[in-house]
Amino acid sequence: MAEIIQKDGTWTFDGDTVRIVPGSDKGVSLLRRTLGEVAVPLAALAGISFEAGKKAGRLRLRLRDGADPLMQITGGKLEDGSDPYQLSVANDRSGVAEYFVDEVRNALLLDQVAAGPADHYLLPGPALPITIGAGDGTVTFDGERIRLEWNWKTEESKSAGGARTIALADVDAVEWLPAVGLENGYLRFRVAKATATPPAKYDPHAVELWGFRKDPLMALVAAAVVARMPHPRATPADIPALPAVPAAPAADGADHDALLRRLRELGELHGAGILTDEEFATAKQAVLKRL
Repeated sequence: MAEIIQKDGTWTFDGDTVRIVPGSDKGVSLLRRTLGEVAVPLAALAGISFEAGKKAGRLRLRLRDGADPLMQITGGKLEDGSDPYQLSVANDRSGVAEYFVDEVRNALLLDQVAAGPADHYLLPGPALPITIGAGDGTVTFDGERIRLEWNWKTEESKSAGGARTIALADVDAVEWLPAVGLENGYLRFRVAKATATPPAKYDPHAVELWGFRKDPLMALVAAAVVARMPHPRATPADIPALPAVPAAPAADGADHDALLRRLRELGELHGAGILTDEEFATAKQAVLKRL
């Protein structure tokens, strides 16, 4: 067991998992405190490093591309202080940090963990349900539906339509961009039926972000949604073949009962470990579209 305890947080490694617990210090970012404990399996790691500094060093985990939905959606745009895979280390604890690095590297070598891209998420993403308010709206996601509600700062033409609810099955893509300089950021849900993409200020499927303290938290909502969508590197061959669900414009009577049974079957396959989280989400969406 390797462990390092700092004001920023505590990292432990048991040979299989790097467990990250954010610190309680007031300097710890709101995103890291809201995300909470993160358990990173060895298979999700591409590497680890420690960089010494004049006042403090920095311990960094490098995850495989596509292993974590949060890193997938933020694309390297998170500030260092909000990145859960970085730890500020006091200079008098640099020896402990170097020992921690050696332990993880040795485990990666012994287990011959591939450093290439992952074809499915190896971390589950933020816990559900999740509700975050920032910018001109509040977003809630329960695993099936995304609800956007507006506040007094919302453009009138956008808020006039009232709160917006989007089914997960209708989401084609999720985009998150932080505010930088004079450029506002946004969290946007692209849906198949949308015919145009207006600026986030006017888009009823987007929350506009202005660079305030709570803005990075919207990345957690984005990650929670992305974690339950098909992985970008997944292929049809990755999903086990299931008996076809009869196509119908609407389910009723016997068809409705058959679809409910299919959902239960999928849940049982997922619970037994036959279907991964991503495979289960993809198959489940296909059934829900017919309900």
